[in-house]
Amino acid sequence: MALLNCFILFSGLCLVAFCDQDGFLSLSCGGTKSYIDSSNISWVSDSAYINTGNTTSTIDNVPLRFFPDFQGRKCYRLPVKNVSSLVLVRARFVYKNYDGLSKPPSFSVSLGTAIATTIDLATNDPWTSEFVWPVNNKDTLSFCLQSIPDGGSPVVSSLEVRPQPLFAYQTGVQDFPNHLLRKSYRINSGHVNASLRYPEDPYDRIWDADEDYAPFHLSSGFNTLVSLTSSSSIRESPPTAVLQNARVLARKDALTYNFPLDMLGDYYIVLYFAGILPVSPTFSVLVNGDVAESNYTVRSSESGALYLTRKGIKSLNITIKSISFNPQVNALEVYEIIEIPSEASSTTVSALEVIQQSTGLDLGWQDDPCSPTPWDHIGCEGSLVTSLELSNINLRLISPTFGDLLDLKILDLHNTSLTGETQNLDSLQHLEKLNLSFNQLTTFGSDMGNLASLQVLDLQNNSLEGIVPDSLGELENLHLLNIENNKLQGTLPQSLNKESLEVRASGNLCLSFSTMTCNDVSSNPSIETPQVTIVTTKKHTAYNHLPIIIGAAGGALFVLLLISLSVFLFVRKRKTQVTYTAALRNWNAARVFSYKEIKSATNNFKEVIGRGSFGSVYLGKLADGKLVAVKVRFDRTQLGADSFINEVCLLSQVGHQNLVSLEGFCHESKQQILVYEYLPGGSLADHLYGPNSNKLSLSWVRRLKIAVDAAKGLDYLHNGSEPRIIHRDVKCSNILLDRDMNAKVCDFGLSKQVTQADATHVTTVVKGTAGYLDPEYYSTQQLTEKSDVYSFGVVLLELICGREPLSHSGTPDSFNLVLWAKPYLQAGAFEIVDESIKASFDAESMRKATLVAVRSVERDASQRPTIAEVLAELKQAYSIQLSYLASYEHAT
Repeated sequence: MALLNCFILFSGLCLVAFCDQDGFLSLSCGGTKSYIDSSNISWVSDSAYINTGNTTSTIDNVPLRFFPDFQGRKCYRLPVKNVSSLVLVRARFVYKNYDGLSKPPSFSVSLGTAIATTIDLATNDPWTSEFVWPVNNKDTLSFCLQSIPDGGSPVVSSLEVRPQPLFAYQTGVQDFPNHLLRKSYRINSGHVNASLRYPEDPYDRIWDADEDYAPFHLSSGFNTLVSLTSSSSIRESPPTAVLQNARVLARKDALTYNFPLDMLGDYYIVLYFAGILPVSPTFSVLVNGDVAESNYTVRSSESGALYLTRKGIKSLNITIKSISFNPQVNALEVYEIIEIPSEASSTTVSALEVIQQSTGLDLGWQDDPCSPTPWDHIGCEGSLVTSLELSNINLRLISPTFGDLLDLKILDLHNTSLTGETQNLDSLQHLEKLNLSFNQLTTFGSDMGNLASLQVLDLQNNSLEGIVPDSLGELENLHLLNIENNKLQGTLPQSLNKESLEVRASGNLCLSFSTMTCNDVSSNPSIETPQVTIVTTKKHTAYNHLPIIIGAAGGALFVLLLISLSVFLFVRKRKTQVTYTAALRNWNAARVFSYKEIKSATNNFKEVIGRGSFGSVYLGKLADGKLVAVKVRFDRTQLGADSFINEVCLLSQVGHQNLVSLEGFCHESKQQILVYEYLPGGSLADHLYGPNSNKLSLSWVRRLKIAVDAAKGLDYLHNGSEPRIIHRDVKCSNILLDRDMNAKVCDFGLSKQVTQADATHVTTVVKGTAGYLDPEYYSTQQLTEKSDVYSFGVVLLELICGREPLSHSGTPDSFNLVLWAKPYLQAGAFEIVDESIKASFDAESMRKATLVAVRSVERDASQRPTIAEVLAELKQAYSIQLSYLASYEHAT
């Protein structure tokens, strides 16, 4: 009796502990007032969690929110930041002919990237669905409604979020690593009255009575109250009130439940047993006739659970077959297992968000671009964004952000007011179709020759001038080039004259594979510009239309001339390459590597350690055992070769302890390779956000030291070298760390050189990374050293706040780090400082660092400090923090 009283007291204490509803969120969708229901649960309006949809009340005064606009997803942002493991999400949908049309809608519901279920209110009205969702360190969960063809307007009446026990509903589902659970059944066996939920179940699960689920009624309910000594061993923590009930067969036979299932699928089953009888029955459990567990014994005063999964079933029969005494079951749950598709990369999502902002339009892009269904204008393969089709909007230029969409295969930007040079596409190595037609482009950019996978290039109806670059002919996969209706002239490169390529070139000043044709036109302007479409086919038959007879002697002479020309070009090309290499040697680069040496050092380019617009970076080991980082350039064009030579020249002249040094280079067989020192500490981005990140290792004093080191490197580029150098792509991933956490700036080789005579403003092609890009530089295309200061200011904010520049979690006003952090830091509010350093910084040190960071990201470049001024402020902040730590150590 004393044991029983202790158990009851313990149960009461547990109940009180959970009555504060910690983590509960109950939304009255369409409601306008807060209230407390009969179970003492607090309800609030949903207006703070969604910004679309209309509200109304049904004839039963039940509020609901409906969405008459069929386009896109209608999403709630449900906060789950402080939940450690799982949440139960319960939604109620009501129609009740609120619109008088007598047309109950059907629509789909998604959680995160997964289509969770389809609602059909013509079948059930109201309709309740429950889901168990793994939080996985997310701050918010997107709960979205989406129309289906002819389905009507989606509606929702209430939404509930309930934290679940730690590690619950995970046993036995190892074959389903990324999944959510949709509730099919949750049965309080032996209970025949109303459903049981909060406060009896502190996690507010609804346990239904079982009279409707055992059609044979071969069993009877049994209720008792005993002490269960091991109930805490069940991770799901079923409520005591449920475990005290059981369905127990009156005789030694088989206890059977038959459950219809909505669809063919994979299912997760949990059976709960509690020893509430004076005997210990033993039985076998069969699922759809197959033995799932044999000789299972329920011991008196103990409880336990069985976890079962079944793949590809469309009905469920659970039989508990007696071996000794009477079979029993206390409760059971059945869930459909639903796969959660992988999310698109954060880089891709951030890039698309920036592109949407640049259009000035609301494209309806929110959450994940690929799942559960692709955004408008977006095509996906799995979680990869492979297609972007925008047209008839005012883009004006292809921003650097497009270069972050590394998986694109199709890019359609026709009629988007593009001007100037094609740009920022060289990193798109998977691009197959590029449509830039009907714009005002004037120049072929060097990017074009880098697109190794390109098959179709449409540049018709632009204002392209000059000649067609030979680099287009080196695109081995190109089979259609459309340059009609431009201002091009001259001889088409012979590299385009091949069987596999169709060239459409009518409507230009003069384009031909024949030099003679264009010379005649230029010498006689009165001749009408020819309108020609040049199509090369598998069998060239042009000789059938030319009144030219080539004799045997003439043919032999032609062949001889052709051979001589080929030899001349080969010798010149080889001489040019030798000249390049000799020139590079004279620039005192550390070492000239052969391609064979590079292949050996990288084990045939086995281990990729990075990737950028220049190319991939591989880990290498030289013959003397020294580790190096080997950067292999994508492009193979002559213009690319010139850029490569400029880069080696630049890098060979730059030397500073806080800049990554050049070990050597390789320039042979069209290979353009740079060999850098290898820094084993990885990048600052790795330490802040990488899969193995440990921000606790980045104390405030260490972050300041990294910032000071990086600022020293930038200060040398801006003020210590001649010509002065603007980095153009300062970001956390371009700050590398050695074994001792000393920082060095990398990837400045393609930077802009600035002479002393022209050090104020430089007009250039916009380069940079989304989130770090100076807004003044982006809008004016005028580059100065202050653009680097802005980017470095973003890095400082990352070090202070511990979050990335662009994020698609949280509320919209927190997506952009600069816009979010500036008001707080200007007011001296340090609550946004990274949690992992809050207890370790001196207030004055933090104040100095935050003020210089805020000044660095001013929109007006003239209001920003120079990098030298930034460095001076950071040194002071670092010195103050060192003094603070020294005094603290002395005091302790």
